[in-house]
Amino acid sequence: MVVEKVREILEKTGRLSTPVADLQNDSDLYNAGLTSLATVGLMLALEDEFDIEIPDNLLGRKTFASIQSILDVVAQLKK
Repeated sequence: MVVEKVREILEKTGRLSTPVADLQNDSDLYNAGLTSLATVGLMLALEDEFDIEIPDNLLGRKTFASIQSILDVVAQLKK
């Protein structure tokens, strides 16, 4: 399932101070320790895993704010 894969990628690339398992899908990832640098690695891993390209207009804080916002973008781009 996509949510488990996103959580796995976030665990590997997010460098969060809060364990991913402790986060709800709507938890604020930046409050959990996500940095702009870690977001780049997260974005690249998501693109590789789901065979998508996140366009420049979606490369903002809003896209990576929560697991749910990431899931929404992945679903939008997989269409």
